[in-house]
Amino acid sequence: MEKLLNNAFNGDPRSIGRLISLVEADTPSAKEIMKQVYPRTGKAKIIGITGSPGAGKSTFVDRLIEQFQAEGRKVGVIAIDPSSPFTGGAILGDRLRMQGHALNENVFIRSMGSRGHLGGVSRSTHEASLIL
Repeated sequence: MEKLLNNAFNGDPRSIGRLISLVEADTPSAKEIMKQVYPRTGKAKIIGITGSPGAGKSTFVDRLIEQFQAEGRKVGVIAIDPSSPFTGGAILGDRLRMQGHALNENVFIRSMGSRGHLGGVSRSTHEASLIL
């Protein structure tokens, strides 16, 4: 676990994704992960975007990424999609609409399912934002 955390703290996208998955699945290690992550938080700006289906949220976020990249900033996106009733995972894949940034090492995009929570935000969204 220590190696995974260190890799994530050094910006490794696979390690970051793995930590988010472990926390999202509420694994036994989730609390320890957050204990290690929490002291390193508080430096990021967090922006929430919401709206009706088809309103242009993904397009807007895509433009925000472009702007922040032009300013030399690192960007993390958590795209919340409705969950599959079978797997609990995200089904729309907003990140597919932002593929132009997929190979950029300073951009991390993660889709998460709402897992049936009202308002479309899963319980683990806050933890995922702290990990980023």
